[in-house]
Amino acid sequence: MTGTPVTLGVDLGTSGVKAVALDAAGRTVAESGRTYPLLTPRPGWTEQRPEDWARASLEALADLAGHLRDAGAVPLALGLSGQMHGAVFLDARGEVLRPAPLWNDQRTGTAVEEIGARLPRADLIARTGNRAVTGFQLPKLVWLRSAEPDVFARTRHVLLPKDYLGFVLTGELRTEPSDASGVGALNLTRRAWDEEVLGALGLSPGLFPEVVNSWDVVGRLRAEWAVRTGLPGGLPVVAGAGDNAAAGVALGLTGERPGVGGVSLGTSGVLFAPLAAPTPDPEGRVHLFAHADGGYHLLGVTLACAGALQWLRDKLAPGVGFDTLLAEAASVPDGADGVTFLPYLAGERSPHLRDDLRGAWTGLSLAHGRSHLVRALLEGTACALRDTYDVMRPLCGVTSLLATGGGARSDLWLGLVSGALDLPTHRPAREPGAADGAALLAMPAAGLHADLPATLRALRPPRGPSLPSLPTRHAQAQHRDAFRRLYGPPHEPQS
Repeated sequence: MTGTPVTLGVDLGTSGVKAVALDAAGRTVAESGRTYPLLTPRPGWTEQRPEDWARASLEALADLAGHLRDAGAVPLALGLSGQMHGAVFLDARGEVLRPAPLWNDQRTGTAVEEIGARLPRADLIARTGNRAVTGFQLPKLVWLRSAEPDVFARTRHVLLPKDYLGFVLTGELRTEPSDASGVGALNLTRRAWDEEVLGALGLSPGLFPEVVNSWDVVGRLRAEWAVRTGLPGGLPVVAGAGDNAAAGVALGLTGERPGVGGVSLGTSGVLFAPLAAPTPDPEGRVHLFAHADGGYHLLGVTLACAGALQWLRDKLAPGVGFDTLLAEAASVPDGADGVTFLPYLAGERSPHLRDDLRGAWTGLSLAHGRSHLVRALLEGTACALRDTYDVMRPLCGVTSLLATGGGARSDLWLGLVSGALDLPTHRPAREPGAADGAALLAMPAAGLHADLPATLRALRPPRGPSLPSLPTRHAQAQHRDAFRRLYGPPHEPQS
């Protein structure tokens, strides 16, 4: 072999696909990306076409392969990552039957009630680490059976987004624990599909793919894709991880680094806490998933974070730069002069688990302007993360956070999050993402490191200094009061 050996990582995000190539030292040799549309056919519904994922991935990988040829780099393996919980329904020939409902889709409220009626909540949490949640894949399958019985009757396989891409690349049906534990039917102790859970719902385990390790090779690049992308035929494709676990791997948020958790201010806001043993919240208000390193992690998600700021800019301030909006918000004090924003634009995941919640500004007067709306939005997302952390804190030993995502580039926003959570918060010296984590998970298969622990020890990124925390006492008090007035006692699980 001549040339620099690299591994590739592909991440199927909500807004687009990103492909990267890393060398054995974890340096980025090349990267590429493409976008695809988000479909919202009804209020509360979010879908994407799996065919768009495949097309965009093909284009991104072909572009990446061109950069690698120019750089004299040789790809040895490809790892997968992607948005969790989505449902790709395939017929017996492997053809897509309908657009895929996504992680933030809220159509499955009745399906969640059906699951709750057939499976005691405590038993489901003990088995899978989670209660039934509207965004998870399992309720989507139950919904399909009721809402589109003709499509359900033709469904032979249901795949997560990244596993669909793996199927397209290799022709093989596989998944791995970090993503599979977001389906809602994976037994966390055995890391296998729970036949009793599925049996209670009248579903066959055969609908779901085989579960392998996150670092295992699931197949090899098909000749057709090799020709169309310019990548080597037979390139090993590695199972990889769900996007949060993959990003955690890239940041070094694993069981070998106790006490360090993560916060992501992306489209959604995410709190990530590695665990040595599976320790669920008894009410299932935050998620317990398998981690890609072989351990476990807690995950808390507020559905609208940087996505909420994007919404505000697009709807109320089109053409205005985010830097301008953030600078205006910085001039407003803690509590936004009495304005509060509840960020539930798409319902809410942790810790409320309610698809009926909706966003709201309260406390508005003629004295308030755009700067107050933006400041209240930033504070509202920080307070929503605090609601989640209140549940996670007794279950984990997190003492500091590494911050990623577009919102974390703002000192103001990150300072508000640090103040609300009362945790020192750092930016990493570099900000690897889920695609980087997928490439790291492929390194053992490529022979660039002996095994995954050796990879993680060698390539853990350093962290920068902690950012100053900003006061949020007034914002938090207003948040609690507004939630209670509009929606009842906070943190109350929905029955």
